[in-house]
Amino acid sequence: MTFTRFVTPLLAATLLTTPVMLHAQAQPATEEIEPVEAIIDIQLVTSPGGIEAWLVQDNSIPFMAIEMWFDGGGSLDRPGARGATNLMMALLEEGTGDLDSQEFAAAQEGLAASFGFDTYRDEVAVSAQVLTQNRNEALALLRGAIVEPSFDEGALERVRQQVISGIEYDLTDPDTISGQTFNALAYGDHPYATSLDGTVESVAGLTRDDIVAAHRSALVRDRVSVGVAGDITPEELGVLLDDLLGDLPESDLPLPGPAEFLAPGGIEVVDFPVPQSSVLFGNVGITRTDDDFFPYFVMNQILGAGGYRSRLNQEVREERGLTYGISTWTGLSDYIAMHQGAFSSSNDLVAEAIDVVLAEWADLSENGVTAEELEAAQRYMTGAYPLRFSGNSSIAGTLAAMQADDMPIDYINTRNERVMAVTLEDIQRVAERVINPETLQFVVVGRPEGLEPSN
Repeated sequence: MTFTRFVTPLLAATLLTTPVMLHAQAQPATEEIEPVEAIIDIQLVTSPGGIEAWLVQDNSIPFMAIEMWFDGGGSLDRPGARGATNLMMALLEEGTGDLDSQEFAAAQEGLAASFGFDTYRDEVAVSAQVLTQNRNEALALLRGAIVEPSFDEGALERVRQQVISGIEYDLTDPDTISGQTFNALAYGDHPYATSLDGTVESVAGLTRDDIVAAHRSALVRDRVSVGVAGDITPEELGVLLDDLLGDLPESDLPLPGPAEFLAPGGIEVVDFPVPQSSVLFGNVGITRTDDDFFPYFVMNQILGAGGYRSRLNQEVREERGLTYGISTWTGLSDYIAMHQGAFSSSNDLVAEAIDVVLAEWADLSENGVTAEELEAAQRYMTGAYPLRFSGNSSIAGTLAAMQADDMPIDYINTRNERVMAVTLEDIQRVAERVINPETLQFVVVGRPEGLEPSN
């Protein structure tokens, strides 16, 4: 299940590479780090009907990927209809017009097209990968799914049971339970406090009218961000956008307001009969529009996002053997920025692991990071970044996500310079601002030994 959106989403695995789109400058063998360049030529395209898209054109392969993110997502569910948006999106591939679900799938396969329909906390996403020779037919089929889905009662009941089975499984999964418990503690009556999947009871009570209403509110033309990469010209894309999305309505529901972090800090324990406890922890982070975002971003890489080299992984896993892995991330949801992390540990070791996390939190707040840590993080972050743009699908997804997050069109081409501009003083300032052991909220799902909960 999706709890948050990260800094630059790593979306679906790429189908075809587009090497001419990316120019990566090799790292020079000198002591001074130079930022690796990730240069992508992005064109702003506006359709005759006023729909905007970002396009990376590459005509070397007869293939195109398109990604459409619609603001609102699962957070638009109406009172009493939690899970309606998620169920609605799962039904989009179940038929349109005269095509039932099997006929729709056969038509898609016959066109060698791939469609995706996903629900997130703040968006719903529709994606497609199509061959140039079949582009018009494939996108006409996709248009039917987006604009005129059947929502057949038989398909509704079948998919409803699939969703309920997933929810029932989640009730037995410690990682899911820790996330849901954390969200309930943190967000009060905001939509973030509950799962976008809904509950067994809420999904069982959804009617076809609820699904139609969710479709009307979620898939609207005035809240869509479109990213396209591949074999299509700006002129062709403009016509395509109107054909595909022009008949969608304007929005009829307001977006949710800001979320407030209400968790008191400390340790919440959920008793669960497993030999290994699942631990989720976090507190408020820094938004992308904040002047301190890039120092915060680099600081998190050093603390817990840097894999083997991160401080937490070294201290909790390598030095003490308390877990197989621990990580932190910057959770940039639309209505609150969170700084979170997670690990699992055997019940007899989890208390010590939490103590080490708190000690590292305190040390970072007081002492910042070293020059060696900063250099290593910057080298990795700038060197790895161009590898994210290895194909049309990943490029299109990133373009749509950037627009949904109100990022500037030149972000990809300037991001590494901003990473390299971060100084030790910047990180010390940010650590003092956001790294506070007293406000850090832990949720532990299991039967931890020797751990005193705050609840």
